[in-house]
Amino acid sequence: GLLWCLTCWTAPTRVARGQGDGTAEDMADERLAVRIPCTGMIDEGLFESIRRRTEEAIALGADYLIFDIDTYGGLVVAADQISDFFILDLNKRVHTVAYVSKRAISAGALISVACEDIIMLEHTTIGDCAPIMIGTSVEGVEREKMESPIRAAFSRSAEANGYPDALLQAMVSQHLEVWQVRNNRTGQWEFFETDDLPTDEEAYDVQGKQRVVKEGELLTLTASQAKDYGIARAVVKDYEEVLGFLAERDGVRFSPERITLRTSWSEELVRWLNSPAVLSVLVLVAMLGLYMEFNTPGVGLPGAVALAAIAVIVGSKYLVDLANWIEVAIFVLGIVLLMVELLLLPGFGVAGVTGILCILVGLFGMLVRNAPGEMPWPKDPIAWNELASQLTGVAVGLLVFVLIAVLFARYMPHVPLFRGLILPPVAKPGPAPAAMTALPDEPAVVVTTGERGRAISPLRPVGQARFGARVVDVVAQGEFVPVGAPVRIVEIHGNRVVVIHDPGQEDTA
Repeated sequence: GLLWCLTCWTAPTRVARGQGDGTAEDMADERLAVRIPCTGMIDEGLFESIRRRTEEAIALGADYLIFDIDTYGGLVVAADQISDFFILDLNKRVHTVAYVSKRAISAGALISVACEDIIMLEHTTIGDCAPIMIGTSVEGVEREKMESPIRAAFSRSAEANGYPDALLQAMVSQHLEVWQVRNNRTGQWEFFETDDLPTDEEAYDVQGKQRVVKEGELLTLTASQAKDYGIARAVVKDYEEVLGFLAERDGVRFSPERITLRTSWSEELVRWLNSPAVLSVLVLVAMLGLYMEFNTPGVGLPGAVALAAIAVIVGSKYLVDLANWIEVAIFVLGIVLLMVELLLLPGFGVAGVTGILCILVGLFGMLVRNAPGEMPWPKDPIAWNELASQLTGVAVGLLVFVLIAVLFARYMPHVPLFRGLILPPVAKPGPAPAAMTALPDEPAVVVTTGERGRAISPLRPVGQARFGARVVDVVAQGEFVPVGAPVRIVEIHGNRVVVIHDPGQEDTA
C-alpha cells in the first residue's frame, strides 16, 4: 500500500508560461511540447514510469512528447513493451520524438526507433541491439529465436516511421551485409541486404553501390552518420534546436512553456528494488531474519525484519506487473501454512510441505511476467533471459545465507556478546530417551496432567521435556520455551502431550 502511494506521487518540473502579448489566435496555433527523460537501465519500472508520465503529459495538453534518451540498454522485454506502447497506442494520440542526448545503445535503440522522429545531439551514438544471454553464449537456432522477434520489432518501426529497415536489422544481427545504392529516379540512397540488391541498372546505380555494414559487424552509428543514412531527422546542439527544427519542418509554433516530467524518487526506488543485486540482498535479509527468529527466544526484531523484506520483494514485483494477485495470494498462503506447521502442529507434515510448495510456486510466478490465469512460464529465449537474471539474484542470496548460517551456528555460540541471545544446542544424552510410546517389549512411559518438568530442547512448539527420569515428546502451548525452562503438563490427548511454560517452579525453587 505504501509503495503504491509513493509511486503515484510525482513532481513535474515546469517553467511558467511567458507573459507575452500574443493574440487568442496565436495562442490557438501554439503547440505544447513535453520533455520526458528516459535514462539508465531499461526495465519494467521505467516502462511503468513512461506510461504514467505520458498520460500526465497528455492531460496537460501536450501535442509533442520528446523522450530524452540516454541509456546503454537493459531488458529486451521491457524495451519491447515500450515499443508496443509507442507504436500501437501513443503515436496515434500525440507526435513522439526520440531526442538522443548521449546514447541510445541496445534496447535504447529499440525504443528510439519506435518514435516517429529521431533527433540526435551532435557526437551521440545509436545502435548495437544484439540480444545476449546472461552467463552463456547462444548460437545457431537459439540465437535466431532470440533475434527474430527483435528484428520484427525493428521492421515494424521502420515501416511505421519511415526508417531504413536494412540498417535497423544490422543493429540486431551480425550475419548481415548491407549496401547503399542510389536510386536513379529519385537521386536518394537506399539500403539493401546482399541477397536483396537490385539488378535493374536503369532504376539503380548498381555499379556504384557502397558497402555500409560488413558481415560480422553490429551497426552503431554516430549522430552525423545516422543523419546521412536517414535514421536521424536532424543533428542539433541543444534542446532548443530540437524545438526549432520541429517548428520549421511542421510549420508550427511551440509554447514558451517548458515542461519536463521526470521520474519520481519513489519510481526510482521501485526500479532499484527490482534489480537482481537488490533482490539477492532482500532474499538474504529475509532468510537470515527467519533463521535468527527460530534460534532466539521469543518473537522479536529478526522476524519483523524478515517479514518486511518479504513484503518489499512481493510489493516491488507487484508494482511493476511482474506479480499478479493470484501469485501473491499463493505466496501468502504458503507462508501462512508454513507458520501453522511450525507454531501450532507437532512434527512436520502436509501443511508444511504444501506451504513450501506454495511459496516456491508463488515466487517463481513473480519472476515471470504473465496475466492472471495464464501459466507463469517463459515463452521465448528473451523471457528466459529475464528469468535467469532474477533467479541469479535469488540464488546468490540463498548461497550467501547458507554460508553465513553455517558460520553463525559454528562460531557465534562461543562469542560472549551473543551467547545470551542464542539458544544453546540440544543436549546430547547418551542412551536415546524414552518417548510416550515405548517399544513393544517395554512398559509405556506414563505422565499425568499437572506434572512439572523441564524442557531439554527448544520447544518451537515441538520438542522434548524431562519429568523426573522420564523424557517425553511434548508440544508447547503459546509462547516459545527455551532449553532448561520449567514446564507443566496441561493436556494429554493420546500420544500428544501439551505443556506450558511454568515460571512458578523457579519462584518456589
